[in-house]
Amino acid sequence: MLITTGRLDDLLAVSNDGLVVIDARPFSEYVTGHIPGAVNLDLFAFHWNDTSARGMAEFDRQAARLLGFAGVTRDRIAVVYDGQSGMLAARGVWMLRYMSHTDSYMLDGGFGAWQEESRPVETQTNAPKPAEFEPRPDPSILAGYEYVAGNLDRLVLVDARSPEEYDGTVSRAARAGHIPGATNIDWGRNLAGDGRLKDRERLAEMYGGIPRDSEVVTYCQGAYRAANSFVALKTAGFENVRVYLGSWGEWGNVPSLPSEA
Repeated sequence: MLITTGRLDDLLAVSNDGLVVIDARPFSEYVTGHIPGAVNLDLFAFHWNDTSARGMAEFDRQAARLLGFAGVTRDRIAVVYDGQSGMLAARGVWMLRYMSHTDSYMLDGGFGAWQEESRPVETQTNAPKPAEFEPRPDPSILAGYEYVAGNLDRLVLVDARSPEEYDGTVSRAARAGHIPGATNIDWGRNLAGDGRLKDRERLAEMYGGIPRDSEVVTYCQGAYRAANSFVALKTAGFENVRVYLGSWGEWGNVPSLPSEA
């Protein structure tokens, strides 16, 4: 799911007709400098905390429209980036993979690495070229609250939030704490000091306490940090990984769902 700065630079040098580059940062950062040809799509604006059947049907529809608006088609390579190998870029590539767009990638190191290597930058705003993008959701990499609640006894839950959110010291929902049985592995630990994702070996060691044959579900507050942990776990070689889209923003506000602190 990762693409290097060098590989992206090579693709841009050949042609951008078969490539769409999405800058997932806030517009205020995009206008100060971005990768040439990139369109801006601030993914923080696309929160989702309703994973009921009706809510997921609407998410599928809106996600497809959003990606189509950015110019994504199934015959174009899609690359998403933010300031590093961060949560916004990860959310973007997870959405693309969820929509079965397999030729999609997160720029490893993001714009920070791009600038550090003195690669070309522009400040002009690029208008997206909207296209039709048919939703083809892959339910094997997404979990809703009913799925998580109904399988608590067998799932391995990775809470990608801070330790303070996990133990309830910091509360960002009606209830504080975490989903019962979840293990806290802060998403920030996925990154190396240069803002790139840690290599496969270091990630495999970090997540070494999780059996390889288990089904893993990541969550956080709104499935941004969880998406980064999804990318990290897949990079580490885990095959059966899902993102709980509603995360604690949904779970923590539903009194009937179990929690612990």
